[in-house]
Amino acid sequence: MSNARVALVLLHGRGGTAEDIYALGEEVAADQAGVAILAPQAADRTWYPQRFLAPLAQNEPYLSSALSLVGRLVAELGQEGLAPANMVLAGFSQGACLSLEFALRHPRRYGGLAGLSGAVIGPPGSPRDLGGGLAGTPVYLGCSDRDAHIPLASVVESAELLERLGAKVTKEIFPGMGHTVNADELAALRQMVATLASSG
Repeated sequence: MSNARVALVLLHGRGGTAEDIYALGEEVAADQAGVAILAPQAADRTWYPQRFLAPLAQNEPYLSSALSLVGRLVAELGQEGLAPANMVLAGFSQGACLSLEFALRHPRRYGGLAGLSGAVIGPPGSPRDLGGGLAGTPVYLGCSDRDAHIPLASVVESAELLERLGAKVTKEIFPGMGHTVNADELAALRQMVATLASSG
């Protein structure tokens, strides 16, 4: 970690493992020097029990605990000398929802955010206290147009919320893809990390 210039924090999906998404991170960061990969493991392989669209109270106290874990990772990286502007927070499915929700609740300039088949947490149109700003943070949102778990409308709403906070959002919707990660999404994440590593 002492030689790292960039941290890639990856959050796995429901039923997934830290090992699985860490392997994805290794693929993304291959041949890139100075990139540290962190992938925490959720208890019982789930960050919160209900769907991300459920009323927030139904996912407590698990949601707050998961968000606190991400916050501790960010703080520990800061103690190692890595500012949020040198961190990419990314995830798949439930992990994507968690990473986007964390950034929405803790807005600042991050090195990057990537939500792969995910959206911010809560029912559509949930009121938001949009204090602070993401100050030009690059954000990548990739999802299917007919994902069985992530409605397209939620991805669109998430993009709008993040843009209102000053993020630079790239949204890619893949016709008929299903609930998975494809090569284009991995390439986008790889480019995000590479750009940050080369500038850092």
